Amino acid sequence: MNYTSEQANILVHALPYIQKYYGKTIVIKYGGNAMIDEKLKMSVVRDVVLMHYVGMKPILVHGGGPEISAMMKKMGKEPEFINGKRVTDAETMDIVEMALAGKVNKGIVSIINILGGKAVGLSGKDANLIVAEKTEEDLGFVGKVKKINPEILTDLLEHSYIPVVSSVAIGENGESFNVNADHIAGEIAAELKAAKLIMMTDVPGIYSDFSNKSTFISELTVSDAKKMIETRQIDKGMIPKVEACMTALSGAVERTHIIDGTMPHSLLMEIFTDTGIGTMIVP
Repeated sequence: MNYTSEQANILVHALPYIQKYYGKTIVIKYGGNAMIDEKLKMSVVRDVVLMHYVGMKPILVHGGGPEISAMMKKMGKEPEFINGKRVTDAETMDIVEMALAGKVNKGIVSIINILGGKAVGLSGKDANLIVAEKTEEDLGFVGKVKKINPEILTDLLEHSYIPVVSSVAIGENGESFNVNADHIAGEIAAELKAAKLIMMTDVPGIYSDFSNKSTFISELTVSDAKKMIETRQIDKGMIPKVEACMTALSGAVERTHIIDGTMPHSLLMEIFTDTGIGTMIVP
């Protein structure tokens, strides 16, 4: 088989998936090293633009913990965490908003536009997209999603724009909140009844024993995932990703996936191949 026929075969095998997801909304949580490494960033964004051009409706949701910490240090403020959660006083919240809704968000938007897409950057403050409430007093302006107002997203998708959403939300009194981007992605997917929620992380997926790579789990039910959280087989940063998948599934999202964003074109492999990659969480 020569190189040209291999390329043709790839396109033919992709056709059923292009047909299946044409016109469908796909929510992608973008984070980890795929946001920091410039080559990976370009690869991910190029995949999103390709999805858009074959008729899908991608929404990109992002956080940016390392960028927040770096900006805090530049401004002479040391990051502080309690149980892995960032303590966010009023000054820190200003920095979070500058880093996420400003630098990170507009950087992603610029790359999408350079590659031929039409991206619009949003925070939860735009059109009250993400309304949040305080979680724990000790953490300051750290919030959880109270309500998603998706009209601005549906309007943008209808007019062929790619929404890029940062994890800054608004409170009922107009205050800003720092909200976990995984949870936001799950809530948006549920609200829009997306065809897929794809969580990009820095590992291939979920293992029953992370130290033993032969225990990789390609498909996991919600009930088993809950048990694995209780027994700490799913722990730390993987917990909000799994919780986001559960939220999405409860909102009639068809498929949820946790994939390795450090693998080039992992998005395309998940969407356009028979086997996909990563761990799929099912009802």
